Amino acid sequence: MTRRPWPRRAGVTAVAAAALVALAGPADAAPAPVTAPAATAASAAAAAGVGYATWQQDCRAVMDRALPYLKQRIAATGPGEKQAIVLDIDNTALETDFGFSFPQPANRPVLEAARYAQERGVALFFVTARPGIIQAPTRYNLERVGYRVSGLRVRGFLDLFENVADYKTAQRAAIEAQGYTIIANIGNSATDLSGGHAEKTFKLPDYDGQLS
Repeated sequence: MTRRPWPRRAGVTAVAAAALVALAGPADAAPAPVTAPAATAASAAAAAGVGYATWQQDCRAVMDRALPYLKQRIAATGPGEKQAIVLDIDNTALETDFGFSFPQPANRPVLEAARYAQERGVALFFVTARPGIIQAPTRYNLERVGYRVSGLRVRGFLDLFENVADYKTAQRAAIEAQGYTIIANIGNSATDLSGGHAEKTFKLPDYDGQLS
């Protein structure tokens, strides 16, 4: 199936709409897919100009550098050290802007690295600018596609008035305060990665903000 680029606002709307479906049904029931009008998808594809295959190739190039580092760093875990990876969600852990469905698919190169880490005891924390009202369906989505969620940080009401970069930096600092060493921070926007509180950062493509 050919995947079409999707603007961020539509992607977040998709999650919000699907959240109502998820929250209305039984916790173990799979939400029905949500599809977008064909005309809207076509215009979005023309505007973005970034194909799914190109995006996946570019994501793979980044994660092909990240995975060897993770293997080396995990192997060098110190006595009593609690390792963690922090991941952004939209267009990082999930394919938010490519297609319009719920659950949203995992970004395969990122999921592969995350699975390697989680199978070796590394905690996965997701720090997102998504609002708290869709925390439950977001966590469901992440776990449904294969991530083992140790923590999900979403924005509360007061966080909505804070600079996104500052908010995400504060969340990483809070994770460190829990005794974790953040060995990697993975995101597709500068706001995901600035501010420190991670040993190493990996930036996925955002094509000058088209996928931010």
